[in-house]
Amino acid sequence: MTRQVIHTDQAPAAIGTYSQAIRTGDTVYLSGQIPLDPATMELVAGPIDTQIRRVLDNLQAVAAAAGGGLSDIVKLNVYLTDLTHFPRVNAVMSDYFSEPYPARAAIGVASLPRGAAVEMDAILVIGQ
Repeated sequence: MTRQVIHTDQAPAAIGTYSQAIRTGDTVYLSGQIPLDPATMELVAGPIDTQIRRVLDNLQAVAAAAGGGLSDIVKLNVYLTDLTHFPRVNAVMSDYFSEPYPARAAIGVASLPRGAAVEMDAILVIGQ
């Protein structure tokens, strides 16, 4: 099966040896996104809600570049350096997702790239 590299300037450029996403068949694997502003490549300032929104906006941009959207996400992983922010993730996600919601995991981690407080990656299934 062929692999297609997905890239968009509407999301942060990769800051390492990875692609923003890889599509194989109808499945798209989105790399983790942290709250980087794609224009400046700096972490967004502000409360955790602002950071969560930036992460979801970044995922949305990559999903669109692959020909899909957030509604095509079947699995979402959320990484938080402080699990007390988990209720805020749920609140912000309700602005981006509707039922049926994707399967999801929320994982507490000691640290994230660039000192981010939140990171998310996802798997999409599109073209069905």
